[in-house]
Amino acid sequence: MKIMVINPNTTRSMTDAVVAAARTVARPDTEIVGGTPASGVPGVESHYEEVYGALGVIDQVRQGEDQGIDGYVVACFGDTGVPAARELANGPVVGMTEAALMTAALIAHRFTIVTLPRRTIAHSDRIVRDLGLGHRCTVRAVDVPVADVSHGSAHLAEIFAQQVHPDDEALILGCAGLTDLVGPLTERLGMPVIDGVTAAVPMVEGLIAQGLTSSRVNTWRHP
Repeated sequence: MKIMVINPNTTRSMTDAVVAAARTVARPDTEIVGGTPASGVPGVESHYEEVYGALGVIDQVRQGEDQGIDGYVVACFGDTGVPAARELANGPVVGMTEAALMTAALIAHRFTIVTLPRRTIAHSDRIVRDLGLGHRCTVRAVDVPVADVSHGSAHLAEIFAQQVHPDDEALILGCAGLTDLVGPLTERLGMPVIDGVTAAVPMVEGLIAQGLTSSRVNTWRHP
């Protein structure tokens, strides 16, 4: 199967990082390709920028359909453009935020998202609310711009660790550019640390294997 990991922003180094992370969990017979919009914004940190990011996602799905892509992962916390992508794509579309939250819900009673920057808390809150997980998930944030993780995030290990509270049982990394924090924080905190991209890839593979895609009955009918 062929899965496209879509980065809604125009920063190619971030696309490369999430594609590399996706390949570490993909099945041997799964081909992972990256999608980066030709135009838009270098990072999605506001509702305004999210609109441009969603247009980028739609553009990449259109190209993916022409390339025979079987399924998609949207690599932006807040799942930018996911509903529109589900209407357009023939195969399944999984957002990294939903994937991370559903994974956390299976392995921990209480868990926290640490996202960045602070103004994007609302984007995480939206997905937590839609999944009905507000009683189990707390959203916290550090005031670091997305640009600071475009070439790696190891330098943020300490500030992320400081956001974890004693009652947290798992940590969700709230940005696609944080994949290299999984190992260090897992060891330091002694709890599951979840990256949404690596959580989403096996979900897409599983949906494809079952012959499942977005329901066309009502909400996600093709436009």
